Amino acid sequence: MKKSTKTLMNVLSASVLLSLSSLSFAELVNHSGGSSGQASINWSSDDASKLLNSDSNVIDFDDEPAIQGSTTISTTIRKSNGVVNTNPQPQKVQIFDTSKYSNQPSVNARAALVMDAQTGEVLYSKNTNTAMPIASITKLMTAVVIADANLNMSEEITLQQSDFSCSGCKSSSSTLRAGDSMNRAEALLVALMKSENPAASALARTYPGGRTAFFAAMNAKAKSLGMHSTHYVESTGLHPRNVSSARDLGILVSAASQYSLIRQFSTTPSYDFNLGYRVLKSNNTNALVRNGGWNINISKTGYINEAGRCVVMHTTLNNRPAVVVLLGAPTSQARTNDATRLMSWVSQLPKRI
Repeated sequence: MKKSTKTLMNVLSASVLLSLSSLSFAELVNHSGGSSGQASINWSSDDASKLLNSDSNVIDFDDEPAIQGSTTISTTIRKSNGVVNTNPQPQKVQIFDTSKYSNQPSVNARAALVMDAQTGEVLYSKNTNTAMPIASITKLMTAVVIADANLNMSEEITLQQSDFSCSGCKSSSSTLRAGDSMNRAEALLVALMKSENPAASALARTYPGGRTAFFAAMNAKAKSLGMHSTHYVESTGLHPRNVSSARDLGILVSAASQYSLIRQFSTTPSYDFNLGYRVLKSNNTNALVRNGGWNINISKTGYINEAGRCVVMHTTLNNRPAVVVLLGAPTSQARTNDATRLMSWVSQLPKRI
């Protein structure tokens, strides 16, 4: 399927498209003209590179002093020209006493965090510093490492049998098969929106230096971001030794939200993958993304027995950019209910208290 055209629904937001040059817009999107509003995408290395390099990976935090104290995090800044600033200035994230907020909702998840993504103010917290298995939330860091590498996104990747298992990992069902071929952009898309583990494994395998180099890059990125409770042993999340805390994942979501490609791919409601000999119809694993109703900019779900049901999101609530992290919910419905209660509650808060 070297030059096949894919139908991509609701991937490219208007704001990001307008930020691209008219040339890249014309190259990247050819409207089908149908009433569905679908777009046909032909991923080339130039197109994907333009989209990746349009990101300005800068997290802005309020300079106001913290009321209850502060913690310092570091972020790696990737400028629009692709140059990485390896010595970024530490950013202060405000830590507030959340007990001052009345009528806080209860959550079933083992750990939860809601943070104002602009100021760093923690609005809601539960066991935020406890490291625990994070399942497929891992794939968000997988996506960040891929985006930072500026690889050829149109390069064809053929899934191998080794992509379907790893030592110490949990078994997982998949609608993909060994021998399926897609380009790197689509492998990233199916890993983020549908949480396909073979795709995430193949992304690590085809990284310069292979899986070992990729896992090292994941941990190096976590360290650079100040994710002190985080450790990765593989790229899918099937291994229970992939661990993090709600606090650390709040930092990761804030960083990931600065990448256009990750924002768009993780919140794609559905996509039909043309694998040449069959079409794989896929839906987003997050019901809140599939059903609409919330302004969700980043989304990733996860599940293995050890982790429970997890989700991380970057959203906008009452004009406030917010990060929501839930780890260890007992069921998918409980996870959705927790997230809905938290987001509804935050939507009623004044922006500054």
